Amino acid sequence: MGQQQLLLVVLGIIIVGLAIIVGINLFTAQSIEAKRDNVINECVNIAALAQQHYRRPVALGGGGRSFTGWRIPNELVRTANGTYVCTVFQDSVVITGTGNEVVTGNDSVEVRMSVDANSYRTVVIH
Repeated sequence: MGQQQLLLVVLGIIIVGLAIIVGINLFTAQSIEAKRDNVINECVNIAALAQQHYRRPVALGGGGRSFTGWRIPNELVRTANGTYVCTVFQDSVVITGTGNEVVTGNDSVEVRMSVDANSYRTVVIH
C-alpha cells in the first residue's frame, strides 16, 4: 500500500472510533433521561392519589381538606422503576422517588415532588 492509502485507512479508523464513542455517550444520556422520566411519572401518579385523599370527605375515607393520614399505597412504595417515600404535612406532601439503578458513580436518579391541594412541583436531585 502507498502512503496515501495508509493515511486514509488510519483516518477512517479514527472517524469510526469517534463515532462509536459519541454513540455510546448519546445512548447513556438517553438511558438516564428515560429512567428519570419514569420516576417522575410514578411520582405524578402518587401525587394524584394524595390529592384525591385531600379532596375526599372524611366520611368516605379521605382527608377532608387535609393530607394528614395519607400514605403511599404499599404496592407503589417499591416498583420496577424505584422506591418512593413521602413526608406528610397537613397542607402538603413531599414525595421523594429514587431510581433502582445507579446511573453515574454511586448516584441513582432522584426526584423530589412537592404536592399541595391544587398543584405539584418537581425538583430533579440527580
